[in-house]
Amino acid sequence: MKVLMINGSPRKNGNTTLALGEMEKVFAAEGVETEIVRVGDLDVRSCVACGVCARLGRCAIDDVVNETAPKFEACDGLVVASPVYYASANATLVAFLTRLFYSTSFDKTMKVGASVVCARRGGLSATFDELNKFFTISGMPVASSQYWNSVHGREPGEAAQDAEGLQTMRTLARNMTFLMKSIALGKEKYGLPETEPHQWTHFIH
Repeated sequence: MKVLMINGSPRKNGNTTLALGEMEKVFAAEGVETEIVRVGDLDVRSCVACGVCARLGRCAIDDVVNETAPKFEACDGLVVASPVYYASANATLVAFLTRLFYSTSFDKTMKVGASVVCARRGGLSATFDELNKFFTISGMPVASSQYWNSVHGREPGEAAQDAEGLQTMRTLARNMTFLMKSIALGKEKYGLPETEPHQWTHFIH
């Protein structure tokens, strides 16, 4: 089992990193391999709707998105973590995810997704919902915890005082591990769900 973790915080050792570290401890104990890709402090352009990825099989903007794509394809689970800015995820992370999901054509069905959010006070659930939409449009089951996947803290290290938030991270990692292992067993016995040809419709016809 392998989990790819995307850190969308521009702070190298901030509270988002602390939350992911709490999950990493559980994954390690469960024998799950992890890799963290930091994107929050990178210069990542958003999608420009050029359509080149449909022809090339990768994004026309050759940066961390294309570097991460094969890691995404190889993983069993994806954790996406972000600080909260104006009740939303870091714009750099959103640009990264938009291009990563759109430019990759491999089947993401049954890869387990989990979002993690961090804020001083508010905007957590809105950001949590925003990030989960990348999973739910891609056939990816969403891992849950004992509460919405969030921790509180403003200054670096403050999240260490959020006992409930850290417990939520540990529970999330355990639930995610169970879900990935269960899906692996199910795929061995039953295979993936049957798929239908996609029916593309528009509201004007």
